Amino acid sequence: MTKPRADAIVAEPKWTVLLPDAAERRVAAAHWKRITAEMRDREILSSSNGHALQRLVLAYVIYDRCSQEVGAGGLVDEPNVENPKAIARLSIHYKAMREAENTAERLEGLLGLTPGRRGKVAKVAKQRTRTAGADAFLGPKG
Repeated sequence: MTKPRADAIVAEPKWTVLLPDAAERRVAAAHWKRITAEMRDREILSSSNGHALQRLVLAYVIYDRCSQEVGAGGLVDEPNVENPKAIARLSIHYKAMREAENTAERLEGLLGLTPGRRGKVAKVAKQRTRTAGADAFLGPKG
């Protein structure tokens, strides 16, 4: 018996609408395929997970984007030399990176992707259709 494809259960978002950068779209698609394949193999992927998965992938992309900015510009934004009251502050990119990290950790836990939560997530129940002998005689409901 073959397993259903992940995209048959949850449609992949249109990354071209959500992400303007082509490289980020490729990274997002790779994250999506990796996560949905793992969830499908563990039988925990359902159609109701779609938006949470999208948010998780976007959190990964935002984390990567912000970590590049922090790497290039540093952890602290220097004060404006023209303003005598200005002080050094944590980079806004660092704050956004931490927020994306927290979001990703929370969603990974809710989706059962972290090792500590894997045993707490139940498999998706298979939908069974009940039929009776009279169904063939009476025809489809309508």
